[in-house]
Amino acid sequence: MLERPSREQPPRARRPRSRPRPRERAARVLLGILVLVFAFLLGIAFARTLDERPEPGGVVTDVRTLNPLPQQPPARTVTVTVTEP
Repeated sequence: MLERPSREQPPRARRPRSRPRPRERAARVLLGILVLVFAFLLGIAFARTLDERPEPGGVVTDVRTLNPLPQQPPARTVTVTVTEP
């Protein structure tokens, strides 16, 4: 029998990790700071929104002045006297 050629590829040589350039590192740091500032401002806006919302079920007081209706004098007056408790 004939031997088949191997489909495995030889391992590749690993390249040593290169350090990021100073500009790339500064850009990443600046981006991180901007994300943190944005998150902080978003938190402040959310907290202010919660503080400024109306309280549910608040008490509402309505004051009115009522004018009395005209009354007729009583037709007769009755006096009740109780002698025993």
